[in-house]
Amino acid sequence: MPLSPAPTPAPQTSGRPIWQPRPGLTWQWQLTEPVDTSVDAQVYDIDGTENDAAVVAALHAAGRKVICYVNVGAFESFRPDARLFPPAVVGAPNGWPGERWLDVRQLTVLRPIIAARFKTCAAKGFDGIEADNVDGYENDTGFPLTNDDQLAFNRMVAGLAHADGLAIGLKNDLDQVPQLVSSFDFAVNEQCAEYTECDELEPFIAEGKAVFHVEYTLPLSDFCAQTTALGLSSMRKDMTLDATRWPCPAHSA
Repeated sequence: MPLSPAPTPAPQTSGRPIWQPRPGLTWQWQLTEPVDTSVDAQVYDIDGTENDAAVVAALHAAGRKVICYVNVGAFESFRPDARLFPPAVVGAPNGWPGERWLDVRQLTVLRPIIAARFKTCAAKGFDGIEADNVDGYENDTGFPLTNDDQLAFNRMVAGLAHADGLAIGLKNDLDQVPQLVSSFDFAVNEQCAEYTECDELEPFIAEGKAVFHVEYTLPLSDFCAQTTALGLSSMRKDMTLDATRWPCPAHSA
């Protein structure tokens, strides 16, 4: 595969340089605790609330970059700031315990809450953000969300991350990749091989931006050759997102 061009630098308003992950980096995605810091991966994606600065520092000391998982598009009843969400912006359940979709049209309400979360990630030393549930407009949220509503929200979220010197990844939301690739620094994708969608992530690779990809049910032999040829950083995980991982072998690229 030819070398990808250098990604366009994100706007920097915090004074700290924004990390620009390139295609081909290995990664680990663990949303359970405690985080297993011994996994041989160049990038870790871990929960931003449940992990403190010491975990991030330990990973940095081992030469890892660290992504802060933040659920920006759904209310979580178990988070410390849950009381800050007015009932009017909380919609239908999204299928995960304690979670409900948010009315992402309410930018004025949601902006300070999300900004505070991102500032916490920055203070802990994280390098980037995985902003989850940024495709509510394609789901039954309880709100009449449109494509334009989602674009406005997602661009706001990206701007907030960049304001704190954090890279930010577009999570799934494949239909909006062409409109959003310039605003995001990398992508996080679930099951593009299972649903025959991986080609839709090529704009990120074409701009020299990493795509961190996971499958849950397919064996490695069913997707690694294809996805690594595309430039994706691919692995298989259990849906519990514990420490166990099965990365695609490097020789399949």
